[in-house]
Amino acid sequence: MRIKIARALVMIGCGLWLAGCSSVDSLSDMFDSKRGQETGAAATLPPSDVTGSISDRRASSSATDAALIGSDPHDDVNEGKKQYRAQNYGLAERYFRRAAELHPQDAEAWLGLAAAYDRLHRFDLADRAYAQAIGILGPTPEILNNQGFSYMLRGDNVRARKTLLAAQRKDPRNVYVANNLRLLDDSIAKGRAVR
Repeated sequence: MRIKIARALVMIGCGLWLAGCSSVDSLSDMFDSKRGQETGAAATLPPSDVTGSISDRRASSSATDAALIGSDPHDDVNEGKKQYRAQNYGLAERYFRRAAELHPQDAEAWLGLAAAYDRLHRFDLADRAYAQAIGILGPTPEILNNQGFSYMLRGDNVRARKTLLAAQRKDPRNVYVANNLRLLDDSIAKGRAVR
């Protein structure tokens, strides 16, 4: 019973984080929890919001971890978010990596790590981090949206579209997936990759 509750809390926490996923030109405010209310096209979103926000409260797989993860504003995930917002992607990677090593079932740590790797153009490592998050939560629309954006950063438009359409099938009303699809179409029309 406790395990089922813990899993549900993990899914809710990660869902809140990923619910803020959107797309424009920069990931710099990815972890700003005030974002995520925009509903217009990618062009109407603030220029530094891409994958949305992460909830400040994360659930974990055990009662002991629950007291540790997310309760300290200076824990590794929160520090990773601060560094990510400041565009210090190398430092963000270090904090997220340490959080993922200490709490391997924390999907938020893995997704933050994947985003940092994307910005560092370490797409091989980003793919591994996305795989870990999917192993924890399954292929949620939010994870697929983030992966699709990762493929756009690489210039892999075919995989980006396939992944974003899979996210859209899972959540047809997700504005962030719709924004990323528009951003993909715009980048194809302009003949240049998303940055």
